[in-house]
Amino acid sequence: MRNSSKSQMILCLLAASVLSLSTFAQKRAALFAPDKGKFTIQLDGQTVGHEEFEIAPSSGGWAAHGTTDLKTADAPATRVTGTLTLQPDGAPISYEWSSQAEKTNGARILFANGVAKITLQMQGARPFEQDMTFNTPIIAVLDNNLYYQYGVLARVYDWSKQGTQTLPVLIPQELTPGSVNVDATGPVTAKGKSYDGLRVATSDLEVLLYLDSNHRLMLLEVPAAKVAVFRD
Repeated sequence: MRNSSKSQMILCLLAASVLSLSTFAQKRAALFAPDKGKFTIQLDGQTVGHEEFEIAPSSGGWAAHGTTDLKTADAPATRVTGTLTLQPDGAPISYEWSSQAEKTNGARILFANGVAKITLQMQGARPFEQDMTFNTPIIAVLDNNLYYQYGVLARVYDWSKQGTQTLPVLIPQELTPGSVNVDATGPVTAKGKSYDGLRVATSDLEVLLYLDSNHRLMLLEVPAAKVAVFRD
């Protein structure tokens, strides 16, 4: 009887451990939630553009898409689109962008085993291919003028651990790799409302994110560039 009781106890403990691990895995897998909206982009207090975006389930993972229309006084009107597909854990699968201004340029990037395979297509030129290697499949894609991607980054950040978390980053339109430090700042207030704060920093740039209780991106500021992006 004693041996039987011990065996039953061990089985119960094992079952509890498996259940606990399964629950943890489900929580980490459920990083994303459907989101759709529009951002207004301001430079030095003046509206210079808008971005429409959507994050939705796709083929067992997630697809995040955004289109930004920009017009500043010293540059032609520009439309930038970017579509990022992700695994449930936040690892990118593919990314496509296009930019339409005086010329139309674009690229497609495939991610696998920490390697980004880039095919760049510039108007009037032959396709250019380049591989970039990272040490992890979890790579932050933060492209120029596509701010919804900071909303994706806010989901990938491990809120259960808090603290500064460093991720490799790729800026596709510039073909620039690097790293980014992400750190929760605690409760912050903007325009009379309370948010969860997240600081995103590189060696020469700081971006402040203001998130609602569901960690949706509501407001973004780049103080050094006098850029503010807010959800309509």
